[in-house]
Amino acid sequence: MSQHVMEVGEASFKAEVLNASQPVLVDFWAPWCGPCRMVAPVVDALAQEMAGKVKFAKVNVDDNQNLAQQYGVMSIPALLIFKGGQVVNQHIGALPKPALKSLLEKSL
Repeated sequence: MSQHVMEVGEASFKAEVLNASQPVLVDFWAPWCGPCRMVAPVVDALAQEMAGKVKFAKVNVDDNQNLAQQYGVMSIPALLIFKGGQVVNQHIGALPKPALKSLLEKSL
């Protein structure tokens, strides 16, 4: 995890994601998930590039099953973009950097 991507869980999700003043990309992942490990460097790179415009967070679904269930995460990686406490966009599966950046920009 980079300094630009925070780990959030059930205790911090409301404060860090739902009450955030800027859009938040939440990466629902697990350590055993191959595609999750593939998308992690893309998320890290965009977190550096878009710092100040978008917050980036990761939720380990093994440790936070209630959050995964609450947001209907059935497959990982699941990338959900929150704005004003609501999911405004989402994608299931790994994405190349240009595609993920485009998805984020549409949500700004």
